[in-house]
Amino acid sequence: MRGGLAWAVALAALAAAVLGALSVGRFPISATEFWLLVTGRGDAVNPAAAAVFWNIRGPRVLSAMLVGAALAGAGAAFQAMFRNPLASPDLLGVSAGASLGAVAGIFLGLPIAGVQGAAFAGGIAAVAGVGALARAVRDEGGDPLLVLVLAGVALGALVGAVISLLKVFADPYNQLPAITFWLLGTLSGVNAGDLMAAAPPALLGLLVLVLLRWRINLLTLGEDEARALGVPTARLRAAAIAGATLATAAVTALAGAVGWIGLVVPHAARLLGGPETARLIPLSMLLGAAFLLGVDTLARGAARTEVPLGILTAALGTPLFLYLLARRRPA
Repeated sequence: MRGGLAWAVALAALAAAVLGALSVGRFPISATEFWLLVTGRGDAVNPAAAAVFWNIRGPRVLSAMLVGAALAGAGAAFQAMFRNPLASPDLLGVSAGASLGAVAGIFLGLPIAGVQGAAFAGGIAAVAGVGALARAVRDEGGDPLLVLVLAGVALGALVGAVISLLKVFADPYNQLPAITFWLLGTLSGVNAGDLMAAAPPALLGLLVLVLLRWRINLLTLGEDEARALGVPTARLRAAAIAGATLATAAVTALAGAVGWIGLVVPHAARLLGGPETARLIPLSMLLGAAFLLGVDTLARGAARTEVPLGILTAALGTPLFLYLLARRRPA
């Protein structure tokens, strides 16, 4: 499936996810009511449903779309830059570093802006650490992609230990519950203020990736080939990593540690629209927004108690990833 049909499928999936998210809950909102609300004719809608839409469900739907788009777009960019189908914000340490920064921010009692800043700094440091470790231990004849993944795993283990240490010393009544619940990943309690704080850095990071997507596509040719075409590979990779990390850090501070999206969704987008990065990155953003919005709807509607997002993305992402691998296997 290529071209316009791929975009049509992605947009249809996102529209269906939005309508499904609006219709699930104590106050279901129909497509007609949604149209009336967003066009300024909310007087004809039940006041309780209107209040739920503007104060609770609307910000949550937009937050889920933002988080899914950021993680999927960052994952697609990392896979292209490093020419590694296993690269993602999770495996390369960006999410782990952002998680450590956010947990440290909560531990220090910082406001949401401070938590986001700490998450961004943690993500940048994690990427730099993975790259430095991979260069330090790589053998002349070794597989650089394997070394890169192993470096991310090693750094993730170290970061996990530091997070556990912070949990030990955290206030058990105020900080520890917030840290534990945040690490599970959730959009419960997200309001318009939280969304407005996280949206600017996340959208800025996504904008960087969209603007650089044509040049990132050249990196898939290899380092030497890209340089021969006049591409400043070091500066391009640094700018793209900064954009992907900024987006990942912002949404990690908003929704917590939500895994698998940055790994699985780009593979689905690649099967849907082809491997060209110029199309893959924005298509991954659309599919990521639709996927996480569907997962969040399932999380708050499948049981009496809301299921954390990280649990559902792992439960759904693992079999989906195995299916995608089977589809890619040559006959």
